[in-house]
Amino acid sequence: MTEKNFTVLDLIGLDLKEHNSLDLSCFCGRKGLSNKIIVPEVNRPGLALSGFFDVFANDRIQIFGRGEVAYLKKLAGENNTDSVEKLFSYKIPCCVVTSGLRPELFFIEEAERAACPILTTELNTTELVVRILRILSTIFANQKTVHGVLVEVFGMGVLLLGESGVGKSELALELIRAGHRLVADDAIKIQRVNGNVLIGTGANRIIGHHMEIRGVGVVNITHMFGVGAIRERKHIQLVIELEEWNPKKNYDRLGSKDECIDLLGVSVHKLNIPIKSGRNCRAVIETAVLNERLKLMGYNAGKEFEHNILKWIESEGSSYVYFGQNNIT
Repeated sequence: MTEKNFTVLDLIGLDLKEHNSLDLSCFCGRKGLSNKIIVPEVNRPGLALSGFFDVFANDRIQIFGRGEVAYLKKLAGENNTDSVEKLFSYKIPCCVVTSGLRPELFFIEEAERAACPILTTELNTTELVVRILRILSTIFANQKTVHGVLVEVFGMGVLLLGESGVGKSELALELIRAGHRLVADDAIKIQRVNGNVLIGTGANRIIGHHMEIRGVGVVNITHMFGVGAIRERKHIQLVIELEEWNPKKNYDRLGSKDECIDLLGVSVHKLNIPIKSGRNCRAVIETAVLNERLKLMGYNAGKEFEHNILKWIESEGSSYVYFGQNNIT
């Protein structure tokens, strides 16, 4: 995994809302806020506190829940600080104490000496772990930026690609006018999360919901069509490559062959759609999306059409053999 330049201070400063909020604040150890977080995982150091360090995952964020805090209180009562001193002899990015709890004084002093930030949150341990793993998996996800337009059509994330000037933004504008939604225009950041899920967002959040329309200029989609016309992020399920109509090229007319494109190691269904004057491209895109949704549900019209044609040919051939003539009238 490529090391990310992501620090404890970056973690605290994340602008997260509602069910994503970590509600973190720094309790002590501020000298270590520049410590790097290098892996998207967490650790509960119960074994380390008991003195077992053979498999101590010190490179992870250390989570202290009610059990760990209660054990620290027990160690304080026994005046036994050896395991805590050894714990902070390792390079630890930070510790997070959950449920609004406060650690023992000797623990705070050791953390200050080691310049290890101690963060606190009102969230319980289970909820914090779920949220922080989800957030870190996104931050550390493989990603790339592509030039295109990402729209949501009938609930499906559609990435429009093509040469500059082919009409991607104009087509996206037509889709938005028809009630579909814009995710981002021009620069699309694609992240691979949860193994094989591709999430697309605007590479620049400030200009993400603006569009450049040649001859008109830059338009603000949110102000023009309302907040219902935009989305912040979307799962990419279909890629459509737009190209100028080439009369010498043989385009797929049945749709029975599935072409795919590789994005960050994930195979995504791809369609090549030619653009020419007079063609209702918005209707073509909408039809393509509905057809793709049917395929995901197990129905493929192109393959069914081929199958029916073969059955018809076979039945006509059988009739010719049986009756000694072609039965077509």
